[in-house]
Amino acid sequence: MNYWFIGIKGTGMAALACMLKDLGNEVAGSDLPKHFFTEDPLDARGIQISDFSPANIRDGMHVIIGNAFLDDFPEVAAARSNPTCTCMRYHEFVGEFTKQYHTIAAAGSHGKTTTTGMLSCMLQEKGSTGWLIGDGDGHVSADTEYFALEADEFRRHFLAYHPDYAIITNVDIDHVDYFRDEADYRSAYEQFSMQVGKGIILWGEDAQARMLKLNPEVPHYWYGEADQDDVQAVNIRESSEDMEYDVLFHGTKFGHFHFPFVGHHLLLNSLACITVGMLEGMSPEVIEKGLSNFHGVKRRFVVEKHGGNIYIDDYAHHPTEVRVTVETARKRFPDRKLVAIFKPHRASRVLYFADDFASALEKADKVYLCDFTSIDDKQDGTDIDITYLQKRIPGSVVLPEDENGAKLLAKEKPAVFLFMSSKDIYWLADLVKKQDE
Repeated sequence: MNYWFIGIKGTGMAALACMLKDLGNEVAGSDLPKHFFTEDPLDARGIQISDFSPANIRDGMHVIIGNAFLDDFPEVAAARSNPTCTCMRYHEFVGEFTKQYHTIAAAGSHGKTTTTGMLSCMLQEKGSTGWLIGDGDGHVSADTEYFALEADEFRRHFLAYHPDYAIITNVDIDHVDYFRDEADYRSAYEQFSMQVGKGIILWGEDAQARMLKLNPEVPHYWYGEADQDDVQAVNIRESSEDMEYDVLFHGTKFGHFHFPFVGHHLLLNSLACITVGMLEGMSPEVIEKGLSNFHGVKRRFVVEKHGGNIYIDDYAHHPTEVRVTVETARKRFPDRKLVAIFKPHRASRVLYFADDFASALEKADKVYLCDFTSIDDKQDGTDIDITYLQKRIPGSVVLPEDENGAKLLAKEKPAVFLFMSSKDIYWLADLVKKQDE
């Protein structure tokens, strides 16, 4: 098959392109000339990357369109107008592609990337496993049986998926430029639940999740720490190095688990995966072995030590994620000064969650804020800048994203520098490190 990807350097797009290439297809695509980390595996496979142009589209192509590109984008318009081309958006193609596998999807406002990564590790102990994760990681082979899929609620894209099992980590409203309110946000998950074939696994302590009107045709399993949960973690011990806990299923002990993870959110994510493993007939020992092989995903609390300082890169872009990331850094490095560097994505999100962002960021010892820069940050017409958030955080500083900003940060040494954004700001950390040279 001959595939052309419009926006091939996107995280999901690049991973999918590599997967299709590994299956023996002809794959190429277009994107901006700027280097992205996602293009390295494309280059390693000899996948051609061209600049955007309508001339890229040729007869007979199967065109996969990145979700960031609207139908009036010239290359997309060229593909759509060519009657010999088959065109599908990324999520539409993934939905069709994964129907051939025993698919377990991880959805939720926060934690779905990490949970999908955990699932991929655990399921490899069960059988040949493929995966497609929002950090740009993907894998498939000719004998793949199980498939771990990240299911993104953005603009209801996950409604293209029909998994056997679905994990819903939480239903904490996001994408407020699209969803009208919490009820509208819940409705997306309710629609998604109707497409699940065998079972739905949900975090039991999430109030919004408990309000969902779920698919009545499949069983629901609530996981958490409360007695009302079907799958309950008890006898929990967490430290700055690891965690362990017992798991009860309907009040009966299923097993004891010990993991090299730090952070309560990872306890909950692992508990959701254990529920899947249990439903698939895996033993506690095999589940523990698989999950213990999980060493994180890209841009999710990636820790680097350099010159007596600690640099953490995290994708946190919602106040709940920011709070969890700061708290996890505090737990893991309890005796160190914590310096938070936050660059928001979408002015509408900051406007809606300003007080929540402030409350989460104030848990750090020092807060630096970067302003909006990308074209989609204000596409919904929200007219604020970063000072809207800065005024709510006493002592916070607006940070220029250049050498001068790096010098400001360097004055905070020694410290734990926590870079948080769905944008690429970790290059600032490299500038800070150079101050030691």
